[in-house]
Amino acid sequence: MPKRFFKKLAPNPDKIKKSKSLAWLGTALHHPWLWHFNRHSVAGAFAVGMFCMWIPFPPQTLIAALVAIFIRVNLPISVALVYVTNPITIPPLFYLAYQFGAWILGENLQNIDFSLSAEWFRTTLSLIWQPMLLGCMIFAIVSAVIGYYGIHLFWRLHIVQQIKDRREKRRQKRKEQLEATLKNIENPAD
Repeated sequence: MPKRFFKKLAPNPDKIKKSKSLAWLGTALHHPWLWHFNRHSVAGAFAVGMFCMWIPFPPQTLIAALVAIFIRVNLPISVALVYVTNPITIPPLFYLAYQFGAWILGENLQNIDFSLSAEWFRTTLSLIWQPMLLGCMIFAIVSAVIGYYGIHLFWRLHIVQQIKDRREKRRQKRKEQLEATLKNIENPAD
């Protein structure tokens, strides 16, 4: 089920490989591990994507893609997870990271009004960059670890459930066959 679910959401690898805008990557996109949906590839992709979503700089998607290509984990999932931080979620998530970083550093919180503008980055970010960066890096590491092991756990639980379901089906089938055999023995058709 996880494999089918992720495959439905993924883009067609052949179209991406033929994309002219990605030609500069050469044959790096042709590696099959970038497109495989197995436990290790998906777990690694979750770690990369969840780490990169906390990078407080605009090229976080590019960074996630390059890291996924370099360590050969599922590329579409790595890139997709970066979009957890989007224009709607960035202000509360990064403000939370700033608060956490300020708490770790023992600094007083600055009163900031977050906005996605160049002016805000020039004025306000210079005041809060250290606690925000620290908070983002701690959240990135924790998110990556939780994502990696969470996917391994989810995948394992799913496989265990599949095995239990198969055993139950076999048990039910044997029971039905035994009942049919006993019925034939008790009522032989002459």
